[in-house]
Amino acid sequence: MQKCIYKTKEEMGAAAAGQAAIAIKDAIKNKMEANIILATGTSQIEMLENLVQAGGIEWSKVTMFHLDEYIGLGVDHPASFRKYLKERFVDKVGSLRAAHFVNSDADNAQQECQRLGDIIAKHPIDVALIGIGDNGHLAFNDPPADFETEDAFIIVELDDRCRKQQLGEGWFETLEQVPGRAISMSIRQIMKSACLIVSVPEKRKAEAVKNALEGPVTNMCPASILQQHGSCKIFMDEDAGSLLSNKSL
Repeated sequence: MQKCIYKTKEEMGAAAAGQAAIAIKDAIKNKMEANIILATGTSQIEMLENLVQAGGIEWSKVTMFHLDEYIGLGVDHPASFRKYLKERFVDKVGSLRAAHFVNSDADNAQQECQRLGDIIAKHPIDVALIGIGDNGHLAFNDPPADFETEDAFIIVELDDRCRKQQLGEGWFETLEQVPGRAISMSIRQIMKSACLIVSVPEKRKAEAVKNALEGPVTNMCPASILQQHGSCKIFMDEDAGSLLSNKSL
């Protein structure tokens, strides 16, 4: 695991996007295609702004997978992650090879998990662009996260801290509006990615960052599993890294 700390979240986002662009281009060079995972939320905004402007990426050779989505939330809702990715990424890069979104308003959520699992099984992930939640979650895998399931996508219950994070970030007007369930990519599926690029800005993430990077590997801090990945780079601003006892790269 490599720690990369920048003065501002804008610098962090630019650096993370630069590393992502290199990894995507390398995958295309080596295998004529790239499979990527994209996350959402405020932690990804600066990174995505820079990534869509990166030069030299043949987006027509890139397949995108969507990390997670609330169950029952329509694509037109302001908090929809599908809406977020379409507006901030898909509509800006042009013609992707494919974009596989989580259809969380499908009639059967379990069947949707199976559908996505069947697709991603045929697309080994080259680059996963993810974040860490206030409670240490990866995707919507809140503590205590399931570290064992081999299912690629699972139905999860969102804990109060996770739901309060979504409210605090401004996606909903009241806590009652925040859905209690979601479809999430599983921990093991995320960890299968060849390269992990993790963007974590803001002071409110500092405790989770410290627990994930310097604490024990435990499903009570799901992001701590990142310590076991062979190619993981954590990009953070100074606020997010402020509690780390070892800030060296």
